[in-house]
Amino acid sequence: MAEISAKIVKELREKTGAGMMDCKKALTENDGDIAKASEWLRQKGITSADKKSGRVAAEGLVGSYIHTGGRVGVLVEVNCETDFVARREEFQNLVRNIAMQIAACPNVEYVKVDEIPSDVAEKEKAIEMGRDDLGNKPENIKEKIVLGRIEKRLKEMSLMDQPYIRDQNITVEELVKQAVSQLGENIQVRRFVRFVLGEGIEKQESNFAEEVAAQMGGK
Repeated sequence: MAEISAKIVKELREKTGAGMMDCKKALTENDGDIAKASEWLRQKGITSADKKSGRVAAEGLVGSYIHTGGRVGVLVEVNCETDFVARREEFQNLVRNIAMQIAACPNVEYVKVDEIPSDVAEKEKAIEMGRDDLGNKPENIKEKIVLGRIEKRLKEMSLMDQPYIRDQNITVEELVKQAVSQLGENIQVRRFVRFVLGEGIEKQESNFAEEVAAQMGGK
């Protein structure tokens, strides 16, 4: 595999407008070939999407999805730049698909990794540091293992890092970037809430055998 230098990453970024990490991934996937990497980015819908990411997105939709049986429901706000795009079928389908994604991912709690509070990350780190399988390892090795596990765990909590349920070859972030490329506007998933029927309610559990015995004893 060809070595991916910072220089070639910068060159691809200037050529396509894609983000640094996307450019590095594209080059890695295509053995450092800029032409093939550019095409890879275009196919993924990433090209030029990052150029639009700084533009204000204050329009959009609040979408919903209720899973069959009414036991899981989702509300999600997805923003775009204009009401015109918000009314387009492609945007509305995107919002619905994102709502369905959230319904299918019970571990997802945040839109992006960088939105996860530091105290949550520290709590996860403390849990990992205390695991039995790390007990006999040197501190420097333990730290590297824990960092890897924490990165994986935080991504599991992040919507944008999830494999898209309709196409496991892309993430939700890449799905949104494809929509940006198609619709020509900045698109951002702003917030969401997931409802699970009965969540947080302490349900009274009855002991059927004891109830039967009590009834029989009362006769």
